[in-house]
Amino acid sequence: MAAAFGLRGLYRARPVLRFPPSELQWAPRRGHRLTPADDELYQRTRISLLQRESLHAMYIDSYNNRGFTVNGDRVIGPCALLPHSVVQWNVGSHQDITEESFSLFWMLEPRIEIVVVGTGDRTERLQPEILQAMRQRGIAVEVQDTPNACATFNFLCHEGRVTGAALIPPPGGAAFTSLAQAVE
Repeated sequence: MAAAFGLRGLYRARPVLRFPPSELQWAPRRGHRLTPADDELYQRTRISLLQRESLHAMYIDSYNNRGFTVNGDRVIGPCALLPHSVVQWNVGSHQDITEESFSLFWMLEPRIEIVVVGTGDRTERLQPEILQAMRQRGIAVEVQDTPNACATFNFLCHEGRVTGAALIPPPGGAAFTSLAQAVE
């Protein structure tokens, strides 16, 4: 019993500071628990890109029903993004995509690893012959709706992968949608 009272006394005892807090050279660290004053509990975190890691990488900034903004430049209509350039892509919808319309992706050097295809506001199926032809040439194809395809393309480029994109603008509103807004 005496041992229990002795341990309780040790537990309740507080260390005595030899110096007043104003004379301490380091400030006590804050605990790991968040308080209501912390911004993360009540506001969304926003990230501003100050400098791109690679000046030569392609990034899709925004999109709308008319086109895309790539590295600050506006592109009207469907487009094909290659590692160092943007070209107009002569398709109107996912039904117009043929093996010939993908030919520019396998003629490039260095070889593109993956092509991200954005088919508008919905994910549409491509013809199996087209996907087989790309697979035979060693190029993976990822088919998604255009907003997700834009985000996937940016992610793969950020990873340093040799990536191409074939994008069809989604029908809808006329206002440009920033990819940061789409993620929220």
